[in-house]
Amino acid sequence: DYYTMLGVKKNADEATLKKAYRKLALKMHPDRNPPEKKEQAEKDFREMSEAYHVLSDPEKRKIYDQFG
Repeated sequence: DYYTMLGVKKNADEATLKKAYRKLALKMHPDRNPPEKKEQAEKDFREMSEAYHVLSDPEKRKIYDQFG
């Protein structure tokens, strides 16, 4: 679930989404993780970025909320 991934509620506004994304991006960015965890960090970062891009776009978010 994208909301869970970003740690926000379903009624989160744009500012809340952006704040959560930036906080996670700093933590999960592959360059900020040790080399042995870089591959997993890249995967997690891509998934988290996808979640943010869907939820931050009103049209995509509406579709996601309807169909998951």
